[in-house]
Amino acid sequence: MKTLYIDCQAGISGDMFVAALLDLGAPEQTLRDALASLHTDDFRIEITKKQTHGILCTDYNVILTHEEPEDGSAHHHEHDHHHAGEHDHHHEHVHATAVQDTPHSAHHAHRNLHDIEALLDASALSPAVRELSKTIFGFVARAEAKVHGLPLEEIHFHEVGAADSIADIVGAAVCVDALGAQDIRFSPLTEGGGFVRCAHGLLPVPAPATAEILRAARIPYRTKDVDGEMVTPTGAAIAAGLARGFGPMPAMRVEKTGYGGGKREFPHANILRAFLGETEQTADPGRDRVRVLETCIDDSTGEALGHALELLFAAGAADAYYTPVFMKKNRPAWLLTVLCAPELEETMTEIIFAHTGAIGLRTRESERIVMARGFGAVDTPYGKIRLKRSTFGGVEKIKPEFESLHAAAERAGIPITRVDTEARARAAAGEARWEPSAHSGHPFA
Repeated sequence: MKTLYIDCQAGISGDMFVAALLDLGAPEQTLRDALASLHTDDFRIEITKKQTHGILCTDYNVILTHEEPEDGSAHHHEHDHHHAGEHDHHHEHVHATAVQDTPHSAHHAHRNLHDIEALLDASALSPAVRELSKTIFGFVARAEAKVHGLPLEEIHFHEVGAADSIADIVGAAVCVDALGAQDIRFSPLTEGGGFVRCAHGLLPVPAPATAEILRAARIPYRTKDVDGEMVTPTGAAIAAGLARGFGPMPAMRVEKTGYGGGKREFPHANILRAFLGETEQTADPGRDRVRVLETCIDDSTGEALGHALELLFAAGAADAYYTPVFMKKNRPAWLLTVLCAPELEETMTEIIFAHTGAIGLRTRESERIVMARGFGAVDTPYGKIRLKRSTFGGVEKIKPEFESLHAAAERAGIPITRVDTEARARAAAGEARWEPSAHSGHPFA
């Protein structure tokens, strides 16, 4: 199976991700043509090579055209780098405030999520790239809405923030699509510390929007004793929109390695590393093998057990659940069962031992029969709804994704069931658009 693995030991940002995939072999001209089809003159891009700690890597730089000097020389946003690789942090973050009708704001137009989606729809991007771009933008917008306590439709991307985000997010979607990986996995993310400067002043790292994306998408991450932001909101959103799992690199025959350079200087090499290669695929695509971990717990609180379950899912568990049982001495207890990819067994074991009263586990290998999974979208009066399609032989199941239903129902102020019914009806009528198989869901997702 053609697999893309992203090593985020040094963090992740939008421009680092695009640079790494370009270094991996994503066609530069395909990217330039896609961005040109957006018909916006807010930015242009530069793609160059540079040395970082002695490593030759690709540098993807978004140049905001209204900030360029009159002599045409490039403006590289080096006056205020407070993070691990993206352009000015206040450029990337949204301004979740009312838009004032002033000459300044007339020049610095604001765009909300609907405006950006309309820009994507009017482009020549493929349906798969458009939908993936919208998914990633959605993670950023929903995070900002949650952080600022505002409805989603009131969240506005400042002109320069939107320009950076458009170039990075669309660029990421285009490059992923061009590489055609059937499975995309990420390592756990690594974040720094200290504070980051944005439009609202100095904020602690991880920035609130980044922290919310990591929480909402249940992305595992660790912190590093480094002063500065290593994971940006766009980087976190790209991981949230693309990853079919987080964990150690699977056994794979690596064909290409790509390096994307960041803009900030750290004690470590500020690079994002990407691997493209082949992983083993079972002879029967409807079957796979999982590890099953079980343990009985009678000395942990309900709060601790709930927290442990959240951590297991965040670390990539395919499933985890509790079953009420009785142990010796007639003690009521909980049987914890975890299903995971074989390479995640050690990670799951560490979480269970660290966050529950368990002191031993039973493990075994089990074969699963799974339906092939794919993703798509359908237009409804309440907006676009993401769909999951599962197939096995002649059986097909189509189900709207809950988060998409929830967001649409919240915007329209109606019950989720009404949006769900509408989405299913339109999908059944053949109105759904399905992504190519290269973006189908990983069986452990």
